[in-house]
Amino acid sequence: MNKQELENYKKAGKIAQEITAYAKSLIKPDMPLLEIAQKIHAEIEKLGAKSAFPVNLSIDDIAAHYHPTLDDKTKATGLLKIDIGIHINGFIADTAFTIDLTPDNKHKELIQASEKALDNALKLLEKNSESTLNEIGQEIQETIEKQGFSPIINLSGHGLSQYEIHSPPTIPNYANNNDNKLEDGAYAIEPFATTGQGKIYEGPGSNIFSLVNAKNTRNPTARKILNHITKEYKTLPFSLREMQEKFGAMARLAIRQM
Repeated sequence: MNKQELENYKKAGKIAQEITAYAKSLIKPDMPLLEIAQKIHAEIEKLGAKSAFPVNLSIDDIAAHYHPTLDDKTKATGLLKIDIGIHINGFIADTAFTIDLTPDNKHKELIQASEKALDNALKLLEKNSESTLNEIGQEIQETIEKQGFSPIINLSGHGLSQYEIHSPPTIPNYANNNDNKLEDGAYAIEPFATTGQGKIYEGPGSNIFSLVNAKNTRNPTARKILNHITKEYKTLPFSLREMQEKFGAMARLAIRQM
């Protein structure tokens, strides 16, 4: 990693911290998810950065990757997970936090378990930068289990590369016998704790997309969207909401034809 790349990561990280503080002050019970997403997106651009991915606003048993469309009436409630990505010239800071919006704050200990697992994983790496992926996963797993919860084993952390939100390696949330080590680079360590069995399943579409393979289309709106995505997002994720706001109601049909 050269000096300029490091500066981009640092700037993205600083803005991510500011956006996290902003989001924590912004979000209130029963606030529409659409309003939250739009305001966070606007604040990111106000601070001179761009979203590395649409802000994830996932409630209760939806673990991650939910993003509202323009007609979404869902309101903030229950256990709300907020996942935010910032990029500077494609260099990404990926951060997340959870808010308990229940009246009796019943998820407090679950949130603390994930936060403590992240703290312990970082302390492990600060103490020994040669720690293996297995050791990182084991630290996360043991921390969460000591709090009486289960780590989600099919969600994981990952590497961060320029314009690539999920790059190798996979950083496990459990001991997986992988003796590889983290090399020079940027990474997202993402402990997930649950009251369930520790595995998630794929749900319906989240209204988040990314350009994998551009193809010709006769739809004029689709062509405009494709050009916009190629220029503004490259390989980073984008949302149906963003396309609806820029290209109107036809964006939904156009994306289906891409």
